[in-house]
Amino acid sequence: MEVEGRIIQKLNPVSGVSKAGNNWSKQEYVLETQEAYPKKIFFSFFGDRANQYPLNVGDTVRLSFDIDSHEFNGRWFTNINGWKAEKIDAMGGGQPQQAAQVQPQAAPMPPMPDFSTGDSTDDLPF
Repeated sequence: MEVEGRIIQKLNPVSGVSKAGNNWSKQEYVLETQEAYPKKIFFSFFGDRANQYPLNVGDTVRLSFDIDSHEFNGRWFTNINGWKAEKIDAMGGGQPQQAAQVQPQAAPMPPMPDFSTGDSTDDLPF
């Protein structure tokens, strides 16, 4: 899956050692979509990807991710795991600035018909 948005928060990195004795690390972020009704999405990069995609607050990115749910002690939890992040130009909607395209102009609206030539007691145009 993919989503585009702006990084609004970068949390402190988290690391540790697994029960098997392997080191692990995780970097968490909050992304806000840029829609009429923006949504906030909490996601993380785990393992090698934690350092592979360094993002900063204010970056506009296209995030590729997987959703994973798991059960623990009778409760369900959902994680959004990022696997790729591409920084994009916020003004061009994902297009580099030099490749910006000219948008065609909309045709002017035709004039409204005159509905005042009917019965003056009927104010509906149909």
